[in-house]
Amino acid sequence: MSSSEASSEATSPGAGSGLARTAKAVAGVLALVLVAAGVWDAASGSSGATARSQLTLIAPASAGGGWDGAAREIQQVLRAEGIVNNSQVLNIPGAGGTIGLNEVAQMDGESQTLMMMGITMLGAIRVNSSPRTIEEVTPIARITDDYDVLVVPADSPFDSVDELVAEWAQDPNQFAFGGGSLGSVDQMIITQLAQASGIDPVDVNYIAYSGGGELATSLLSGTIKASVSGWADFSDQVEAGRLKALAVSADAPVDFIDVPTLKDLGYDVTLTNWRGIVAPPGIDEAQRRELEDIVTEMVESPEWADALERNQWTDTFLIGEEFRDDLAQQTAEVNQIWTELGY
Repeated sequence: MSSSEASSEATSPGAGSGLARTAKAVAGVLALVLVAAGVWDAASGSSGATARSQLTLIAPASAGGGWDGAAREIQQVLRAEGIVNNSQVLNIPGAGGTIGLNEVAQMDGESQTLMMMGITMLGAIRVNSSPRTIEEVTPIARITDDYDVLVVPADSPFDSVDELVAEWAQDPNQFAFGGGSLGSVDQMIITQLAQASGIDPVDVNYIAYSGGGELATSLLSGTIKASVSGWADFSDQVEAGRLKALAVSADAPVDFIDVPTLKDLGYDVTLTNWRGIVAPPGIDEAQRRELEDIVTEMVESPEWADALERNQWTDTFLIGEEFRDDLAQQTAEVNQIWTELGY
């Protein structure tokens, strides 16, 4: 799904109890880091190896999530194009990617490792009060965007966003929205939609789920009334007539998603689920350039073009200084969103 992974619990953006539960979840999953570190040491500790000979791609999410899927697509392209001799994907799930971030931030000088990240991680850093921040790792590239859609069950009485908002505003605490992990782009879109609709974000009843399949099941069973998540999570169900999409969160209409944008409907919400790649801190300029070259060769290949088409990802490739500037801007924007929500 668009937000990679989550715990299944209800939360309101300003609720202290939700933060306490999140802190406990983070503490509980930290033990996974020790296991992951052992796997990483065994996999990448060979003397004299370089990123071209051996590369570890960390997906800071469970298998099957968005970051995991992107990492495995990259692995396939690196293999098919002969860009790297040997590559592996290592999953370090938990807390919206911040468990993986904590691990990578401690791999000082390790130049044979890359980690997937994106806007969801930026939100999770803030919401989970992560001890590590994105400034502690080395930005490499932004690679893709995909788009969140607002969906409801096919038999829902809502045929438009305006109709949904009208009922939502009457009793927000009783209107259950579903999405990805705490701090995810899904949650940001829902809370921004609340603000744009005159609803106090503190009153949003947001339930976090671990995958698109769970979201669809909860929608169809009536556990939640509406959801925001990646188009890929819902496209099959929409096309089968089980769900209906009301809007997309893109800045402009998307050719393959036949619904209006929230912006065109009068709601100033335009977040996209972008994904990027970072490396550990402490690598030298030559090592950073080699990693940038590896990613550049990957995104310029026919195999990657095929991956973009199959996954309906939009190419938003930025490398080097351009990505570093973009990441700083994205971080500031996400922090501003959560500051306004009381985090």
